[in-house]
Amino acid sequence: MATLVIERSSTRGPGSGIDDNWHVVVLNDDHNTFDGVARALSRVLPGVSYERGMALAHKIHNTGRATVWSGPREPAELYWEQLRAAGLTMAPLEQG
Repeated sequence: MATLVIERSSTRGPGSGIDDNWHVVVLNDDHNTFDGVARALSRVLPGVSYERGMALAHKIHNTGRATVWSGPREPAELYWEQLRAAGLTMAPLEQG
């Protein structure tokens, strides 16, 4: 008796929420300093230096918000949680 094996593609379609880009957005607030924001961003986000963190802090201050990281959902959730735990004011994760 032969067994039929059907393989499913591991690629997910659009809108599945897994492989789509998720955006981690930090909001401006009245209690974090530029230095504190830059240090949190550089500590949590891969590839973000203190200098890049300062540039993002200025963008957050001047525009009210900045997308600080975009990518797959799982790391987005982790970075969002770590930045919130560091005291930053976070917008809900945005898919797009």
